Formats: sequence, structure tokens, C-alpha cells
Amino acid sequence: MRSARLALGAAIAVSALVLSGCGGSSGSSDNDSVSTKVDGKGRTLTLWHYESDTSAMGVAWNAAIKEFEKETGAKVKFEPKAFEQIRTTASQVLNSDKAPDVMEYNKGNATAGLLASQGLLGNLDKAVKAYGWDKKLAASLQTTAKYDDKGVMGSGSYYGIPNYGEYVEFYYNKDLFDKYGVKVPTSADELEQAMAKFKAAGVTPLAESAAEYPLGQLWYQLALSKADRDWVTDYQTYKNKVDFSGPEISYATQTIKDWQDKGYISKDATGMKAEDAGVSFINGKAPMFFSGSWWYGRFIDEAKFNWSTFLYPGASMSPGSSGNIWVVPEKAENKDLAYKFIDITMSSDIQNLMGNHGGVPVAADASAITDPKSKELIGNFTTLTDKDGIGFYPDWPTPTFYDQINAGLQELLNGTKSPADVNKELGSEYQDGVDQITGGF
Repeated sequence: MRSARLALGAAIAVSALVLSGCGGSSGSSDNDSVSTKVDGKGRTLTLWHYESDTSAMGVAWNAAIKEFEKETGAKVKFEPKAFEQIRTTASQVLNSDKAPDVMEYNKGNATAGLLASQGLLGNLDKAVKAYGWDKKLAASLQTTAKYDDKGVMGSGSYYGIPNYGEYVEFYYNKDLFDKYGVKVPTSADELEQAMAKFKAAGVTPLAESAAEYPLGQLWYQLALSKADRDWVTDYQTYKNKVDFSGPEISYATQTIKDWQDKGYISKDATGMKAEDAGVSFINGKAPMFFSGSWWYGRFIDEAKFNWSTFLYPGASMSPGSSGNIWVVPEKAENKDLAYKFIDITMSSDIQNLMGNHGGVPVAADASAITDPKSKELIGNFTTLTDKDGIGFYPDWPTPTFYDQINAGLQELLNGTKSPADVNKELGSEYQDGVDQITGGF
């Protein structure tokens, strides 16, 4: 599931996330300094990431590999991995001699934060200072790059480097909207009216997946539509306890159930994965898909109809953050090569390439972004950041909450639990996870 120079002029004001300066250590050992001059002749960098070749990140990083090999003389051994594959096996792999030198990993307390607290990720403070990455990253992006000793984001040392931003929005099929006379909604009521009109015409409005992240992100968006910044801070950083029977989450869970009952969400969504939902939109079967900016490049390449995007109508915040981050495992054999590769992905040429292929780069030249679709993507993100509208993601607070949210929403859709029961269960699981991290309030 993503720009400092382009889209992050306004920093996210999260009171509990106090960003600290650089310090600490990195490099091949705690005592080594980091040099930006790297001789890679006869050496190999092992790289893992899970972006498709046609995505903005995939296009940009493939170009970065070529530039890296040219500059350093090293070879790159790229091993593509699935998001779920890395997420579920990272702790075991990174604690072994099979760890890569650099890999893309999900940001947040439950993922990168957890691995950092377990000593599995290398401290990047010295690399950040040597390469000056902090000068390219807005404060809001640094939130997901830093973790304290408990793995809570926003302070402490650098354990990851983002080179793109991301957020969640509606993708919509303009041809289907025109065919059925549906207007792009500008309020929550108009969104409901649009979905009702499609359903009346025999069309299921939303492409959805409850087996993976899309439905969880919609659920969180619904909560954000009733929330303020203090609620997000409490939810993400444990400043105060979160009431899962309160108006934010109660509204979200009940609305998901209501939308399924009205036929706005297919009953098949329980077993659908993110890929299934995205392909349903690509194939023109669903008029709307609520998901992340990481789909943008793929839709440009594969959707054979007119489409566009809009932010969730009437809401001041949306799920989003920096993109996933480059991390360097503590057991990586070639940390200096890893740092050099990360730096190349932060270069203007690679950042501009990403921006013109549907990504949200962190350090591109705004005048170099010429693609109209890319300007639209970045424009929506700017709208969010200008109003402090980045709400992070629902599964970040605890290591197990991603699976628990998916399971709870599956139970909601298949009718085995009521909205109230789902909220109670999720609230208990959330608090248990937070208590394990913090030792209790």
C-alpha cells in the first residue's frame, strides 16, 4: 500500500509524534562511519520488494537498479516477493543468514516498528546524516521512518527511508457513471445516492475485498469521517484509550453492514483478496474501488475505459502516509551497497520518473511532472496534506491488528457477528496488543 517537494508542503501535526533529530549509529557496525563513496566491483546487492513492474515504484526502481550497477560496478540480485510473503515471514528470515541487503517493508508500529524493537533492522541514523536524506523528507514522512525502543513511530532513530507517499481514495469508472447518469458525489449523502442508483440498475457499486486490506481501509475511512485529529493520535500512538463503542468505530462498522445489506458490497467480498477487487475494477465490472494510490500506475496501463478519482466526500481525513520504506536488515552483508541503492532511488531522475508514472515522489522536481494523470494524483494528495488530512492506517497500532480487522469484517459480512460484537472483539484485541507494547496505561 505513498511528496516532500511536490505534495507535502504542510507537515502533519500529530501532537504525540514528536520528531527528534539525527544521531545514533549505522553502517557495517556500530562504530563504523558511513561513506558515500562505494566500490561494488565483484559484489552483489540482494534486493527484495513487492511492487509490480508496471507500477510507478516498479518502473522507477528498475531504472534505479541500472543506475546503481553503472555507478558502483556491483550487481543486483532482485528477488521479487509478495506483500503477504514478506509480512508473514520477515521476523524469521531477517533473523537468519538469508536476510537480503535491502528490502521494501510496511511502515508503522506493527510492522517496521516491531522489527526495529526486536533488533532485526539496522539503525540508519549515520546513513541519513551522510547522505542527507532528512533534508529530502518532510516531517510527516519522517514520522514513519523513526521508531523508539518500543517500536512506536515518530521518535527515536531512523530504521527506514520512504521515497514515495501514498493515500487512499475512490477510483471511479467514468464510462459507467455516464452510462447510468450518476454524478460524482461531493458529500456522504451523495455517495449513498450514487451507490443506490447503481444498485437499482443491477450494478454492484463497490469492488471490495474482506480477505485483505481494501475493506479494512474503507472501514477506517468511515471512522475517520466522524473523527478528529486527537482521535487519530490516540488510536495510533496510545496517548489515550480508544472507545470501540464510540461514535467513530460504531458508525464505521454499522455502515459496512448496512451497505452490504443494501447490495452495495458483494456477498463474495468475504473471500476476495485485494487483487480480486482491483481486477474487478480493471475489467469494468465495478464502477468504484476504494483503495490506495499504489494502484494508479496499474490502472493507467490496464484499464481500458475512462476513469478518474475523488477523495472520500465530506471527510477531512483519509488513510495515508509515507509509502512503504526501504529497510536494511541488521544481518545484511552489504549495508554500504544498500545505502547507495536507497540514495539512488531518492535522486531527482528516479523521483521524476516515478512521478510521471503515477507515483507520489518525495523529492521530484515539480516542473518535471508532465503527465496529466500524475498531476491529478499528486493534486489530491496535496489537498489532504494542506488540511492535515493524513490519517495513517487502521492496522498500524499492533502487530496482529491487520489480521484481526480482516477477520472481524469477514465475520460481519458473513453474518456470524453483529456490528456491536465485532466492535467489542476488535476493541479487546486492539487493547491487548497495545498493552503488550506499552505495558499497559
